[in-house]
Amino acid sequence: MSNTSKNTQDMTLVLGGTGKTGRRVVERLKARGVPVRIGSRSAELPFEWQDPTTWAPVLQDVAAVYITYYPDLAVPGAADTIQTFVDQAVQSKVRRLVLLSGRGEEEAQRCERIVQDAGVEWTILRASWFCQNFSEAFLRDLVLGGEVALPASDVREPFIDAEDIADVAVAALTEPGHAGQLYELTGPRLLTFAETVGEIARATGREITYTPISQEAFISALTEQDVPADFVVLLSYLFNEVLDGRNAHLTDGVRCALGRAPRDFTDYVRDANAAGAWQQQG
Repeated sequence: MSNTSKNTQDMTLVLGGTGKTGRRVVERLKARGVPVRIGSRSAELPFEWQDPTTWAPVLQDVAAVYITYYPDLAVPGAADTIQTFVDQAVQSKVRRLVLLSGRGEEEAQRCERIVQDAGVEWTILRASWFCQNFSEAFLRDLVLGGEVALPASDVREPFIDAEDIADVAVAALTEPGHAGQLYELTGPRLLTFAETVGEIARATGREITYTPISQEAFISALTEQDVPADFVVLLSYLFNEVLDGRNAHLTDGVRCALGRAPRDFTDYVRDANAAGAWQQQG
């Protein structure tokens, strides 16, 4: 009886547990034998950020939470939602919070402070743009179409591999020594979008071009593709404000957390291509 109680109280909740970093965190925790609960709309216990009535059931018997917010911490109102959730998590006896945050986003940093002030163990993962945006998100369709047209010309970004983010998250969730740490996570190299597309083209052997376009043309294209309005606003903000050069420098967050260098974009492209990431479906 006591063992069962201990095991359930050591549950780790992974919000966004089917997403780019979340599913990788879940896989790693399960491999370590850590009891895991997935927080998503499709989970056995459904979780939705916009429906606070779903929060209490998933927080029951949870000791640690990996917090990823959909669609992004940069959207208006995110801080209020994070504050309410964190308060409820602490009331539910959660002892450790690990927040996935965004680099160079003012609203995201408000959310970071909420977690830091919660009165429990915390770790912040402040990440740059994911490599996986090219293979598991909206940029994949552009890659498959043979032209990646974005409102970013020569801005350099230190793209971070979601595998590295997951490794750091799992360490923070399960190991001592990470409480009270803010890890700023970047890859080992600054790359323009043109350079990243060039690497994907070479690895896949396909003709893929990069075309810088205006913000207006980008928004128009998204709207024509029936991209949800709130996501259009988010992408517009990220490309217009966050990708202004403010993040064009490297950090040692991955090495500080894991004692090793971050994965290079070339490694990501090689592995994603080998896994069939840019093969047409059907």
